[in-house]
Amino acid sequence: MKKLEIDEIKKEFQEETAKVVATANKILHTEMLNKYTFNLILRVVIFIAVFILYLTNKELMGQFIKFDILRTQNLPYVVSPIHILWLYLMIVMLTHIFPSKKNSMAMNKAMNIGFTEKKDYSRLGLLEYVQQQNARVWIVMLIWLSFNAVFGALYLFKVIDEIDLVMLSVFYFLSDYICILLYCPFQTHIMKNKCCVNCRIYDWGHFMMFTPMLFIKDFFSWSLFFTSLVVLIRWEIYYAKYPERFWEGSNENLKCANCDEKLCQFKKRLKR
Repeated sequence: MKKLEIDEIKKEFQEETAKVVATANKILHTEMLNKYTFNLILRVVIFIAVFILYLTNKELMGQFIKFDILRTQNLPYVVSPIHILWLYLMIVMLTHIFPSKKNSMAMNKAMNIGFTEKKDYSRLGLLEYVQQQNARVWIVMLIWLSFNAVFGALYLFKVIDEIDLVMLSVFYFLSDYICILLYCPFQTHIMKNKCCVNCRIYDWGHFMMFTPMLFIKDFFSWSLFFTSLVVLIRWEIYYAKYPERFWEGSNENLKCANCDEKLCQFKKRLKR
């Protein structure tokens, strides 16, 4: 009788364990995860479209960028798809400069609306965290600027042209969401943060995206780069003034238990 009872208990335990594992393996489709997944798909489509144009008709792509195709068609006031993309990117960056509650937790942690103070948090722990993250940030910045300086030099020596730099920025445009949802080399190898919600450099994305635009002397390219620089500077000012908002040891909102977005799910799946 006792053996039967033990076997039943074991069976029930195994069934419950199987249920827990099945639940853990399921992707929880939160509103923010669905939004970011849609944005990733949209960026993949945009990248493929631009890349096909880049491979098949680089000259036409250049005409779009410089408005030449519009002038040849006597349509001086009509914009090209490239300029619609420019407007979209500018609007997105403005939402980072003037954020709202609709933005992700990763972005809003810089603001007071994304901060719930942990009682009696360690000031020494916060200081150590800030020093550690700042040291890692300089490594990221050095790597990024050095990497893009190579393309800048190639452009100055006329090995590559403006179209190549635009294509590089479009690739970064796609990579931004790949880093958020799938894999981020900076997170994995340098910053060591567990997720984007805790990421020290989360709002560096646009600056990184438009770094190649610095080398192109044009209103559209420079407006993208310098607006992204404003986004970066704003983020760094908030980090310097309110470091407690960026550390889960002092901000309760950054703990996994309090996250209602779950943007890390695909990354965790890929790590298995």
